[in-house]
Amino acid sequence: MPAGTEEAGEPREGADHNAASGQGSSHRAAPIPTDQADTLVPPAVPPAVPPTQHPHDTAPDAAPPLPRVPHSMAAPSRDGELRRTFPALPSPATRTSSTAADPAASPQFAETWWGNAWIGALEQGALDPKRLARGRTYAEQGHVDAITVTPGVVLAYVQGSRPRPYRVQVRLRTLDDAEWARFLDVAVERPGHIAALLDRELPHSLADCGVPLLPGPRDLDPHCSCPDRGHPCKHAAALCYQTARLLDADPFVLLLLRGRGERELLDALSRLNAARAARAAQEREPAPLPGVRATEVLAARRLPPLPPPLPAPAHPEQPPAYPAAPGGPDPFALDQLATDAAARAHALLTTGRDPVGELTLWQDAVRLAAARPGSGLTAGTRALYASLASAAERTPSELARAVAAWRQGGLEGLAVLEEPWDPPAGRFDRARPLLLAADLPAFRPWRNHLTHPRGHVQLRFGRDGLWYAYESEPGDEDWWPRGTPDLDPVGALTGLGTPNDL
Repeated sequence: MPAGTEEAGEPREGADHNAASGQGSSHRAAPIPTDQADTLVPPAVPPAVPPTQHPHDTAPDAAPPLPRVPHSMAAPSRDGELRRTFPALPSPATRTSSTAADPAASPQFAETWWGNAWIGALEQGALDPKRLARGRTYAEQGHVDAITVTPGVVLAYVQGSRPRPYRVQVRLRTLDDAEWARFLDVAVERPGHIAALLDRELPHSLADCGVPLLPGPRDLDPHCSCPDRGHPCKHAAALCYQTARLLDADPFVLLLLRGRGERELLDALSRLNAARAARAAQEREPAPLPGVRATEVLAARRLPPLPPPLPAPAHPEQPPAYPAAPGGPDPFALDQLATDAAARAHALLTTGRDPVGELTLWQDAVRLAAARPGSGLTAGTRALYASLASAAERTPSELARAVAAWRQGGLEGLAVLEEPWDPPAGRFDRARPLLLAADLPAFRPWRNHLTHPRGHVQLRFGRDGLWYAYESEPGDEDWWPRGTPDLDPVGALTGLGTPNDL
């Protein structure tokens, strides 16, 4: 229903001009307590434009227009322990087609059970459902300004059809000291009560403690400066609906309405909880001190011998089969890691040494990649190489070359690939005559390398005394390990081609 439309039998909002001056109506707005009189200050009402004159048809020397009405008339700077101001709430979600077809249908103003209990008290105590429907529309359209909550009073300005908003109060009885004592006693009975309040939740067991936290159908006492004497008028109903949203977000708003601020309540709960824990500790019988008598400690005794260790298994067990799951880890990679861990554990159990415990991160990554069976780079192998190379801050190509060296000679083969060194005189110097005797050309020496003059074959001498063969495209210097290490340099070249090819 439009905000400016009036129901039959309901006074027009504009009538409050006469009501305020004592003319045209015998009703007066409910008096406002002095402690709330300066909570919100409405702006002055700008003079109306005569009907026969357009607002812009003024004389050139006419006075400038009055300033625009401010967006909010709240004073949050005055807030404290017993006064909280909440800015104007945004409009609820847009009505669905079903609520649009039924003007009396309400948007979902409350989502919690205690917020709906507040709305239930409002609607059960209302005398005119039409005023409630218009109040819901006002709340839905954002006519309610900032809301101030103090003990026993919810206060806000609600915009009607006239320029000056109406001052609306909803009063609720505050609890006395005996009722607060009962509430606090129930709150500390269960640790979950305090935790729920800190999470901005209101448990049913705490609300049903015998203290009227939530209002009943006739507990809400609305007062509005409009001339409508409905219970409640549409402006008070709009404020009540928006207040339910505040209670949804923070049940301490309800407790403030009943007379106590959040900090005061939490301090009282903390003191009561500490006192309750202290009393419980005093009521418990002291536990016997742990330990044994000194005579038992000093008495001579002989410990039984330790049982003999179990025999080590003959070999590591096979891990279980891991199923493949969409988006999950590679089951083959899991199987490889589990098998490797079992082998290392078996070696540590039988020999007392971890065979890979002293490897660097890079060496261990190369070892794991080399242990994967197969020679082709399948999708799973590429994923494994990419993951291991990234962890070791290397490229997949570097990892593939290192895997070839590891498969050629293990840890020493990797060292031959990556660590040139200067061998002493002896076997390295005798290698060139041996190669010439096998009808091979003179290889060029550099440190521990002997390179074919055409640059496509190379021998590397390892610290273990073995010769490692490498191949490359002529002139590319892209050396890859090939063949099997051998004590004889000519034997290391076996399998790379005939002497004529070399």
